Amino acid sequence: MSVLTRAEAQTRGRLLDVHRYQIELDLTRGDETFDSRTVIHFTVRGNHKAADTFVELKPAELRTATLDGQPLDPETLDENRLPLKKLTPGEHELRIDAAMRYSRTGEGMHRFTDPTDGETYLYTQLFMEDVQRVFAAFDQPDLKAVFELEVKAPESWTVLANGITEHLGDGNWKAAPTPLISTYLVAVAAGPWHSVRTQHRGLPFGIHCRRSLAPYLDADVDELLDITRACFDRYHEKFEEPYPFDSYDQAFVPEFNAGAMENPGLVTFRDDFVHRSAVTDTERQIRAMVIAHEMAHMWFGDLVTLRWWDDIWLNESFAEYMGYQTLTEATRFTGTWTEFGVTRKPWGYEADQRPSTHPVAPDPDAVPDTASALLNFDGISYAKGASALRQLVAWLGEKDFLAGINTHFARHKFANATLADFIDSLAQATERDVHAWADSWLRTTGVDTLTPKVARTDNGTCTLTIAHDGTRPHRIAVGLYDRDLSDEGRLTLRERLELDLPQTEPARPIGKRPALLLLNDADLSYAKVRFDPESFATVRAELSALPDPLTRAVIWNALRDSVRDGELPATAYLEAARTHLPHETDLALVQGVLAFATTQVANRYLPAPDRPAALTTLTSLCRDLVRRTEDGSHPGLRLTAVRHLIDVAAQPDTITAWLSEGTVPGGPELDPELRWRILGRLAILGAIDDSVIEAELVQDPSATGQEGAARCRAALPDPEAKRQAWDDMFATDDLSNYLFTATAQGFWQPEQADLVRDFVPRYFKDAVALAARRGPAIAEAAGRWAFPVYAVSAQTLRLGEECLRDADPTPALRRKLADQLDDLARALRVREE
Repeated sequence: MSVLTRAEAQTRGRLLDVHRYQIELDLTRGDETFDSRTVIHFTVRGNHKAADTFVELKPAELRTATLDGQPLDPETLDENRLPLKKLTPGEHELRIDAAMRYSRTGEGMHRFTDPTDGETYLYTQLFMEDVQRVFAAFDQPDLKAVFELEVKAPESWTVLANGITEHLGDGNWKAAPTPLISTYLVAVAAGPWHSVRTQHRGLPFGIHCRRSLAPYLDADVDELLDITRACFDRYHEKFEEPYPFDSYDQAFVPEFNAGAMENPGLVTFRDDFVHRSAVTDTERQIRAMVIAHEMAHMWFGDLVTLRWWDDIWLNESFAEYMGYQTLTEATRFTGTWTEFGVTRKPWGYEADQRPSTHPVAPDPDAVPDTASALLNFDGISYAKGASALRQLVAWLGEKDFLAGINTHFARHKFANATLADFIDSLAQATERDVHAWADSWLRTTGVDTLTPKVARTDNGTCTLTIAHDGTRPHRIAVGLYDRDLSDEGRLTLRERLELDLPQTEPARPIGKRPALLLLNDADLSYAKVRFDPESFATVRAELSALPDPLTRAVIWNALRDSVRDGELPATAYLEAARTHLPHETDLALVQGVLAFATTQVANRYLPAPDRPAALTTLTSLCRDLVRRTEDGSHPGLRLTAVRHLIDVAAQPDTITAWLSEGTVPGGPELDPELRWRILGRLAILGAIDDSVIEAELVQDPSATGQEGAARCRAALPDPEAKRQAWDDMFATDDLSNYLFTATAQGFWQPEQADLVRDFVPRYFKDAVALAARRGPAIAEAAGRWAFPVYAVSAQTLRLGEECLRDADPTPALRRKLADQLDDLARALRVREE
């Protein structure tokens, strides 16, 4: 398939002005294809005699195409491009009639049949190039147009779209025309949805999910609507431009690849966010943040849209920052930046230290086509970019930042804009040099490292200088903490200094020596921080004595970075977790620290002979947390401890007893998530067989039950089970994106290294073929989940490097492999320290 280059998009953007699409979709034509008829009204600019261009589509069959009433030869379709020749200046009309394939990979028009009740659901995901899988389009973000949509669906279905939809009878639906939007933002969702509808500020609001999930949505719908209304109102306090669309629907859809998609008026979310089982308050907060994030896109991304994909970071960074900040301001979730610090920010730090790192705002020449643009949806575009914007607000002030944002919306609404336009809008609101700030923060790569140097003076007081390894300016807070004389075991904040880096003074007086000096306290900048020796001793002994969870998050991140950089033994991180997590009250911190301690420290950074001792440490830690929560005072903390206790169980006896009894002693009762989690661990340990998995599937035949069963089957320590799982993933194309991921998650296990050893070299051959055959979504899943992540050896590294050099993997797989191999090389270095 031909990918669109930036140069081609610029040429076509200068040539065409696209006015209107009239799209008719017939979703009643069977299980494999649907009919797509498109009329595009456009104007050719200029005074030349004639010009050539093309329209994109990926049909199962192109039946007819006419331009201004004259037939075009369907045989001229070259991969995904239908040439349009000798276009004269003026208005034109292009008509396309085609059959299009349904998708099972979450790209284009995804089709899903619910195993619980047999009902079928369809939804679109048209990001980047996938609109071509649904209808013909001039597919680039700066050719905005009005979209008029009609859909024929089974009579019992409801059709949702960007605009308000009307049922005309006999399964025919018509959506209100959109304002000017980009092709990738068009959305349709069709099926027998369970819907909850209301109004807010005169606009229709709706929340939708599969019928089989209706009881779980209804249990949470008040919370979901309260968050939606609160964020909507808060954005209207921040933004001068009103919400620009005619309604606001949120559809929770099956087998969705991302967290959500910001389709104007119809946001689609992965329906994992409709919780079938118990969740922690942090997980509720994450769902709320995604709601806030996607709503921010209605202005930044939908109302004002990037001109080319090099600026995708700006969409995502803005929504990420606004999502966290607005949630903190407008809802009960006031600790959102702690979760960001311990979960999202490490995603950015890790991505920024790999060979594949790129500036937050890459040079346009570094994003020459859509294939390269797709690779930049990573921790840099989200977490680092949001961190940079948070630092910008700290430096600029929120008043000037919002003034610049509102100027940007006013200048570019219903149009397209670039980074230069954004910076110019900010510059109008401040006397600070935001262009220089952008050059330092957005056009550079890597993570700065800040190290404190504390010196004693002749009068017994101390001064602070900061060693700054890096080039970016920073405005940071420095926390000075003393031991509380009235409360042994507690540290209190003496003072939080504000410092600009590079320092303009040789040394900053800080008074008497604090027990702990913490750089980047409050986590307002993006940098790795280190400790002076006395502060590090305090951290090891008294981390849990700090009163602010965000302060503790900065310290846990610093410890994590030190382990990854080989400066702190992996066992020291486990010791810190064992010492301090039993006293931790913040759920996000407990979840984040346990996740890193298990998946990275125990499973990758420690040599295999040391892993049993690490699992013993983590088991002891989780048991302490379970004992601490026996009084029912903290169900979220107890649930987190139980989950991790299952994950690190070295023997099957205890969790088998829980499964038999249907409950953990003292609670919680086992819901489907916990039952499948236990079965997954028992499968790894060889304590169950396929008959047990099948029996559980009878009890829970849902989509998540199917995924749980696939994960368990792949985890069985049996050669035939491994061979079957491998064939399911790589020899056939039958697995959906979610079932592929579940199978891959079960396949590789640290306990089964010898059993799966021969599959390691096979991976690098079979993944390349799979990615070429099934496309970017499955390529990303194969690179992320099917990679032999626990085969931490020089041989695995060598095989991967040979694959990158010789096997020509697709861009999506190449990027994932490069990142995985860099992580593997880091794990090897950590083991050698």
